[in-house]
Amino acid sequence: MKELMQALRDKAMQAIFEADDVEKLEELRIKYLGKKGEMTAILRQMGKLSPEERPVMGQLANQVRGEIEGLLEERRKIVTEAMLEKKLQREAIDVTLPGRKPQLGHKHPMYNVLDQIKDIFIGMGFEIVDGPEVEREEYNFTKLNIDEGHPSREWTDTFYFTPDSKILLRTQTSPMQIHAMETRPLPIRIIAPGRVYRKDEVDATHSPMFHQIEGMVIDKGVTMADLKATLNLVVEKIYGKGTVTRFRPHHFPFTEPSCELDIQCHKCGGKGCSTCKGEGWIEVLGAGMVHPKVLSGCGIDPDVYSGWAFGMGLERLAMGEYKITDLRLIFENDVRFLEQF
Repeated sequence: MKELMQALRDKAMQAIFEADDVEKLEELRIKYLGKKGEMTAILRQMGKLSPEERPVMGQLANQVRGEIEGLLEERRKIVTEAMLEKKLQREAIDVTLPGRKPQLGHKHPMYNVLDQIKDIFIGMGFEIVDGPEVEREEYNFTKLNIDEGHPSREWTDTFYFTPDSKILLRTQTSPMQIHAMETRPLPIRIIAPGRVYRKDEVDATHSPMFHQIEGMVIDKGVTMADLKATLNLVVEKIYGKGTVTRFRPHHFPFTEPSCELDIQCHKCGGKGCSTCKGEGWIEVLGAGMVHPKVLSGCGIDPDVYSGWAFGMGLERLAMGEYKITDLRLIFENDVRFLEQF
């Protein structure tokens, strides 16, 4: 047995010296010193020894075990340091190289236009208000003088949650007019930007989700002249001094009288081109004087107070500002498109 123990010692020492990673050293420890290792197998034969030989053999086994464990620990330190040195060399960083400049993003072109609109109206004393995108039918239609049977209340145009819930995704930001008149003291000067939803097919000029900016003024002595003067100022701020506008008669249930505002095509100067579809004018927004029924429905006396309101599409403004020809580009998040702005 003594020869077996010596042979085990020599073989283990040789294997440990040749091991070049920590995992291999652990495998060798288990192979030679583990519960099912080679030393344990030799010690199981001590029952064949005489009583006098057993202490001598036990002492030799402890000595061999100590030598192997000591060499394992020493070799583990050497291998660990060598592996660390290789890793440091492999992952070395040249601190003299210039740093990489981080690529910074910028605001989406649509929100650049929104910030511009906000600045214009804040400068004129307006407040910015926000409201729910999930709205009651009462606020989205009824209190805005849009009666039952109006096409916009049909399921083909509006996203209702259930047939009888009377809850829907708002089709316009106009409900914020009602919320403002019911909760704010007079006079009122607000704009309400936000997302709206309609069952439109996606094409170059339509989307089932888009953004509107609603504006409203309620005060004593407010007239259509105030509306036209304000909107002309806003258009000049957006599109530049001297921008030509026209107001066309129109019909909206919640305003009376009502109108639409067009700007002369910036590309052809009113002669007609593909951008304005040959008309020479581009529709920008709808507006009008707040209907007396809407005022009285919110507890405001229409004989004392009057007001005007407008609603404009934010995407359409962005398309005009940046000469974007397809609405879908605004929502596709194509970096190649967005980097141009």
